Amino acid sequence: MTTAHVTCPLCEATCGLEVTLDENQQVTRVKGDEKDVFSKGYICPKGASLGALHHDPDRLAAPLLKRDGEFVEVSWQEAYDEIDRRLPPILEQHGRDAVAVYAGNPGVHNIALTLYGRVLYKALGTKNFYSATSVDQMPKHFSAGAMFGDPLAIPVPDLDRTKHLLILGANPLVSNGSLMTAPDIRGRLRGIRNRGGKIVVVDPRRTRTAAFADEHHAIRPGTDALLLFALLNVLFAENLVQPGRLEAHLNGLDDVRELARPFTPEAVAPRTGIDAAAIRRMARELTADNAVVYGRIGTTTQAFGTVASWLVDVLNVLTGNLDEPGGAMFPLAACQPTGNRRPFAVGRWRSRVRGYPEVVGELPVATLADEIETPGDGQVRALITVSGNPCLSTPNAGRLAAALERLDFMISVDVYLNETSRQADVILPGPSPLERPHFDLAFYQLSVRNVANWTPATLPTELPQEWETMLRLTGIVTGQGPEADVAALDDFVAAETARRNGLAVTGDRTGPARLVDLLLRAGPYDVTLADLEAAPHGMDFGPLKPRIPEVLCTASGRIELAPEPIVADVPRLCAELERPLDDGLVLIGRRHLSSNNSWMHNLEPLIRGGNRCTVLVHPEDASRLGLTDGALASVTSRAGKLEVPVEVTDEVRPGVVSIPHGWGHDVDGSRTRVARANPGVNSNLVADETLLDVPSGTSVLNGIPVEVAPV
Repeated sequence: MTTAHVTCPLCEATCGLEVTLDENQQVTRVKGDEKDVFSKGYICPKGASLGALHHDPDRLAAPLLKRDGEFVEVSWQEAYDEIDRRLPPILEQHGRDAVAVYAGNPGVHNIALTLYGRVLYKALGTKNFYSATSVDQMPKHFSAGAMFGDPLAIPVPDLDRTKHLLILGANPLVSNGSLMTAPDIRGRLRGIRNRGGKIVVVDPRRTRTAAFADEHHAIRPGTDALLLFALLNVLFAENLVQPGRLEAHLNGLDDVRELARPFTPEAVAPRTGIDAAAIRRMARELTADNAVVYGRIGTTTQAFGTVASWLVDVLNVLTGNLDEPGGAMFPLAACQPTGNRRPFAVGRWRSRVRGYPEVVGELPVATLADEIETPGDGQVRALITVSGNPCLSTPNAGRLAAALERLDFMISVDVYLNETSRQADVILPGPSPLERPHFDLAFYQLSVRNVANWTPATLPTELPQEWETMLRLTGIVTGQGPEADVAALDDFVAAETARRNGLAVTGDRTGPARLVDLLLRAGPYDVTLADLEAAPHGMDFGPLKPRIPEVLCTASGRIELAPEPIVADVPRLCAELERPLDDGLVLIGRRHLSSNNSWMHNLEPLIRGGNRCTVLVHPEDASRLGLTDGALASVTSRAGKLEVPVEVTDEVRPGVVSIPHGWGHDVDGSRTRVARANPGVNSNLVADETLLDVPSGTSVLNGIPVEVAPV
């Protein structure tokens, strides 16, 4: 038996795991690493399934090439020769924008794809870049960029010191934290209680976190921005605004005061479903020391996602709880992002068909089908997907799946033949998490404590590492062909990384290890990769510390409380106050502890426990509509229709129905036996690709108008 200590790459919590292997390199046990400096032995069902993922017989072991409509295994050389034969002519004849990229959620959990994916995307030079961000957290990047100048400068709750936590649209006991890297959320929430604190949850559903909280407000979906503005209105009306030391770093305080004026508690109460008196009390409680407001996917994937994300941080500023212990603070990661920090800008280009502005170098994935279907200059004719499954995870997924069939060429970098990669002409697999090194470059930037941990590859593999795959593709799109010198390309990437950080390349490391070492050496803690290698349980750099003004990179050097791109969307929200109240049903999503979007459903340990793909319906709505617990119901929107078993429960508020996302594994052509045996339904078949948050282009996945009827 041998034991390896690894950092779990399957969600944002970055838990330390202890993996035991037998003499045949079979994983026999996975448990929490009690010595890990951050997670201290905590483990969730996803982490415990790491061995099942490694040994999954459906994981691809060789490239697949589609011949006469059927996939066959080929050598890596054959795969690259086919790509070189078909991709460059499209670039030459139709231009760089004729090739689109979709980067999925798993890529951010993979250091090779995080660091070397950007090399490929820059070399490709297309404006048609899409990712899971525009069906997830883009409004938070937008608001952070507009307020602080950097879309990655996202303040996170200082969970270990806060005494009052207001959570909107988040279920961290199930998500393990999101845009908030924090192992053992339950233990950390208990810590708030042990300090005499309070946890308040605002959510249309009584989630696991809401049930654990001291107080739950069942808000009507999509009205969080109204509630947040009403909280601000109370602060101004009762002279409770107290930005403290941040007042010297603020622009736009008077503008925010005027913007909040129409949103009285009485005005928003009928629309949010939260009593005006409760709103006033919630606002007053936020003025306590060590209080923090935290909003997540329920606030970002709605019609006013950017405004809601902005107001979360405005509240933290004006209650004196931004950049203060126990409030919302900016992590200081051991590896800082590379490149110059320039003031945030959006709309540097627009999508060809619907005219959506670029945000953080991306276009909304909701318009990808338009770009494929619509003829003309710049039409998307080829697609590269990197660890993504947009045929399940994007709105009106059925339309996108049909659009992919019209492509001239498609490449998928993926470990599975799934609902999206089945449409590809070439599939390039990668190693399992135990066969590659790991470092959480993205999530340490969002951590509730400053920590770092490097995981070397535990097991050998015959598969190329994904950073080599990215560089091989880079060679093809830059005209160097399938025989491009990967080592030379890697040296070039390292030299550029060193140059941007004022360093020299030293040593004989290659790939992600060399880049992480350079970033560590350029970081704030005087630490190298060798130091992390000598600390298999991680290094703890201490609690979060105040970072204003150093973290700011706005043009003014100050916090912009009323940034023009967001303020411009407030009139649209004001109009909601005048609209007649709508008593129709709206759909929201939900997730489970043993699921992470669409990419963990082929693991037997994670799908036990019966059918979780039900539509939750309140008893009042079920009675009114003639719905019966356990019977099938049809759920219909402008975009589509699906049938799903009914689960009658008071867990959701009246007027709201809920279906989990990421399922729908019942299409022909995939090779995921466990997932196909437990297919569930794809809620994105009824998500409407025409409903977007205006500033950020993020899809509305919560608050979708639907009709529900018995089948």
